Amino acid sequence: MFSQLVEKLKEKKFTISSVESLTAGLFCSYIASIPGASSVYKGSLITYASEMKTKLAEVDKEIIEQYGVVSEEVAGLMAKGGKEKIETDICVSFTGNAGPSVLDNKKVGEVFIGFAINDKIIVEHEIFSGNRNEIREQVCKFACEKLLELID
Repeated sequence: MFSQLVEKLKEKKFTISSVESLTAGLFCSYIASIPGASSVYKGSLITYASEMKTKLAEVDKEIIEQYGVVSEEVAGLMAKGGKEKIETDICVSFTGNAGPSVLDNKKVGEVFIGFAINDKIIVEHEIFSGNRNEIREQVCKFACEKLLELID
């Protein structure tokens, strides 16, 4: 699936980046495991802590305080900030709760995935189940499938 994404990005001449919180670089790792990914994948910002979302992805601290770190608003701004900072055609962002307990009143498995593509921001809200690593893997695979749809 990730090899399909890399091929589709090459075909469309798109570059991609990511801003990762709960996935902590897992999406980047999946992409980088594909031979030839360096021609489309420019990099990632790992913004696991809230203050890194502000410092690296330029998410306004007041937005985080108002909506919470696990929110549609933050996911969209993470994707937008990453796209601008890394200078790519597409940026995908991940914020959510992989567990083991409730975070910002968000249950385990609740995730927001942001997609900044050209001038559009799209945010998907999903609920996944499993342990921390299963949730993280499901999130990355979901994002890959969604990206294949969006760039087609």
